[in-house]
Amino acid sequence: MSDDTIRLVTIGRILRRRGRLLTVLAVVGALLGYGTSLLLPPRYTTSASVLLPGAWEERELLTQAEIATSSVVVDRAAAELGWAGVDGIELRDRVSAKAADGNIIKISGTADTPERAQRLSDTVAQQFVTFAAQIMGAESDPEAAARPEALRQLVVKTTRRINELADEAGPGQSVESVQTRTELAKLRTALQEAVDKLDKAETTDDRPAMVVMGPAARPAGEAPPTRVQLIVAGALLFVLCAVIGHLAAARMGRRPRTGADITAALGTTLLGAVDVPGERAAHRKKGGGPRALFRRLLGVDVRWDLPAPGASGDDESRRIRYRRVCARLRDRLPAPRRLLVVVPDGDEVARRAAEQLVAEAGNDSSPDSSGGGLLVLHVVGVSLSRPMVPDRAGESGAVVVVSAGSWTAGELAGIAEACADARHEVVGTVLAGAVWARPARSSGRPRRTAPQAVAVGADATGGEG
Repeated sequence: MSDDTIRLVTIGRILRRRGRLLTVLAVVGALLGYGTSLLLPPRYTTSASVLLPGAWEERELLTQAEIATSSVVVDRAAAELGWAGVDGIELRDRVSAKAADGNIIKISGTADTPERAQRLSDTVAQQFVTFAAQIMGAESDPEAAARPEALRQLVVKTTRRINELADEAGPGQSVESVQTRTELAKLRTALQEAVDKLDKAETTDDRPAMVVMGPAARPAGEAPPTRVQLIVAGALLFVLCAVIGHLAAARMGRRPRTGADITAALGTTLLGAVDVPGERAAHRKKGGGPRALFRRLLGVDVRWDLPAPGASGDDESRRIRYRRVCARLRDRLPAPRRLLVVVPDGDEVARRAAEQLVAEAGNDSSPDSSGGGLLVLHVVGVSLSRPMVPDRAGESGAVVVVSAGSWTAGELAGIAEACADARHEVVGTVLAGAVWARPARSSGRPRRTAPQAVAVGADATGGEG
């Protein structure tokens, strides 16, 4: 793959050409999710609602939600429940609280059974109400509650004494009596204002007690993640990882796909592009044994990152391309025109194109205008693990036939080095591609019988091919 943006058509090609592999991975992921669900105990969650009457600000509601899950409340709930092996630290992970609309605190509890989840939520809600009431002074000691009333009685007695002193000061016939009555009146007014402020403060702080709005509902189903969710998540995770792996491997491979890139790797020029009928069989890797059978069953023996073959013309239009390549070879070579056709091992598309090229060269038995002779081609396969090309035995060069996107630049450079080591000049490259074959047209001209192409193998001069 190139650095172009990954398109949906690429994802669709992976899903289509790796369908069997992705199906197997999805089944494996589903089995793994099922196994995980067996290891994780079921969880049930329910909520109890606590109403906070009166006017509350948002920050006050958030504070009350934090108090509901505080260590004091949870420890008291754990002591009230008395579950074996379960303390406040463990319950703290199973309890949560949040402020809802309408001055409501929702307290949620999670347990391994519906009954335990219901009891946990109810117990924590009750302990929260009790603790919040203690904080607000609803359950303070009687002496502290009686102090404001005692202060009022003292103010009443003081006011009565002030009135008595005012009466004893006289009706205000002298300056001293007037000043005394004035000071006593100010003192009586200040005491009354203080009592009024105390009454208002008590009225403001006197909020109604919190109320638990009924018992928590018993949960009817498991809390996420359920067994079904784990199975589906495992299947999707394996498929997603497989798709990402295919995309990463294709992007890191960087196989040349255009004629310019391939010829640059080989250090030669492009003679032309030819078509080979067929699709899957052409790109299927050859080989036998259990490993090859396993790859064939999974559908990974065919390249997925190659574009779908395009529509091709009839046999005659495809043969014209081969003839033009042969003509370019004759123009480039002196007589005698003998060439090796180098094909990488495992490139079935290039192998079929080379055989067709040899057949077309043999069909054209008429010499050129200069009478230089015919074009003779011999096909040789090259192993890319240890590339080796036969030494010169009358050939005047080599032509490389490869398919696009099948080999890396380093592998193609290895072919060029093997040709140079055998003293074969690479006169050009032929790019082979698989296409959809159309029905052959009937032609009045009979096709000449093609001579058998000579394949250079291990017995050729120069060593293995």
